[in-house]
Amino acid sequence: MLDVVLHGPESTGKSTLAAQLAAHFGTVWVPEYGRTYCEINGTDLVPKDLIAIMDGHATARAAMAAQARGGLIVQDTDPLMTAAWSMMLFGHRMPELDAFTGVGDLYLLMENDLPFVQDSVRMFPDRERQARFMALCEAELVRRAVPYVRIGGSQDARFESAVQAIHAYGFDPELRSP
Repeated sequence: MLDVVLHGPESTGKSTLAAQLAAHFGTVWVPEYGRTYCEINGTDLVPKDLIAIMDGHATARAAMAAQARGGLIVQDTDPLMTAAWSMMLFGHRMPELDAFTGVGDLYLLMENDLPFVQDSVRMFPDRERQARFMALCEAELVRRAVPYVRIGGSQDARFESAVQAIHAYGFDPELRSP
């Protein structure tokens, strides 16, 4: 199974692209558990909340894996993104997040080049903190030495680039079993 993970700061089109990729490849996508958690519990987070988000995401991903089609699952973030949140919110790494080993096969790092859209759970509308968050997101991928491709531009350009990146990684839906 190819596990593709969308990674990057808030309001960079991850959820939209996850849905588009899943529809295009005829598979499922794992929604961002952190968003659901914050919608229920609020955004005044403490470190233990990030552990709950990591655990909730891992549980959701495991449940969705059985529904994946064509050998592909798309995740709208994963615990590596939660680790970047830890650095952004608290300024330090958390051992529990560092211990996470279920990393994806390919990460699509969403560029911070779309207009920011505020909603009830987004925390960093100013460009300075968005740029810092972007740097932390990429640093986490580099630190973990996982394969990643930067994805930017309009939503249409992001979709095309993401499909190309998935194919370039070696994914061919015709060669995968349902």
